[in-house]
Amino acid sequence: MHEEITHPCVQHKLALIRDVDTGHKKFRELATEITMFVCYEALKGLSVNEVDVETPVATAKCHKIAEEIVVVPILRAGVGMLDGILSLLPSARVGFVGLYRDEETKEPVTYYEKLPKEAKNGVCIIIDPMLATGGSTVATIDLLKERGAGKIVVVCIVTCPEGVQRVEAAHPDVHIYAASVDEGLNEKKYIVPGLGDAGDRLFGTR
Repeated sequence: MHEEITHPCVQHKLALIRDVDTGHKKFRELATEITMFVCYEALKGLSVNEVDVETPVATAKCHKIAEEIVVVPILRAGVGMLDGILSLLPSARVGFVGLYRDEETKEPVTYYEKLPKEAKNGVCIIIDPMLATGGSTVATIDLLKERGAGKIVVVCIVTCPEGVQRVEAAHPDVHIYAASVDEGLNEKKYIVPGLGDAGDRLFGTR
């Protein structure tokens, strides 16, 4: 399943982050803000426990999140979304997965992984600005499931039908949340209209 977040604030910020004239400082700020909005929707199904809280006036019945949250950025661009989700869930744990594409097979290869043990029983939230071909996302979900993760959510800024279909075919139990499902991929496997190279635009490397 996938969900496109059409809230006017998200779409306004999406227009700004797409703009070729948006510099890396503003791009990072917008990525953080969009991530917060999209994650707000992605986390609405979290389990909670009822707790009693003493206010200055009386006892209030309140709710606190009952599950361990593990945020998993896909290196390197996923790091650009990390502040956004940690602003919502500052106690979340963070794991990292690094992938590169094999030039012969064109398939993703893992070169780095560091996951907290809580990934096994918690809710894992994979973050990456672009879900394009879906190869890296599927490989990351595969890895998490191999490590015992049962609850996995994908949060991105922009995706496309090809990427969504690949993830849903491989892992129909994983829900995808995005600010936009764009038209598709071009011959270079870039999302159209997309954002360009999100990593380069986040970190000012081009």
